[in-house]
Amino acid sequence: MILFRQELGEVLRDARRTQGRTLRQVSADARVSLGYLSEIERGQKEASSELLVSVTDALGMPLSFVLREVSDRIAVAEGVSIPDTIPEGMAEGADALVCAG
Repeated sequence: MILFRQELGEVLRDARRTQGRTLRQVSADARVSLGYLSEIERGQKEASSELLVSVTDALGMPLSFVLREVSDRIAVAEGVSIPDTIPEGMAEGADALVCAG
């Protein structure tokens, strides 16, 4: 079974390790307890949106990048191919979201 929290934890851990930072450094910068951040990275706890923003800010990464990476990993696990462009027929809905934002 694919779990969002596990994929999210792996993306956050990979980003932290790529930066050569310790869990302690990121937890201090994000103002999140070391133990809680560790549980999030291991996929044992769900991260609130506020906490997730704090962690991505501490990592210097846009939230959208992290969510896209999680989405891509889930798609691979599901065996789904995600196009880089919006499929025809869905563009109208996307245009409405861009105009509303």
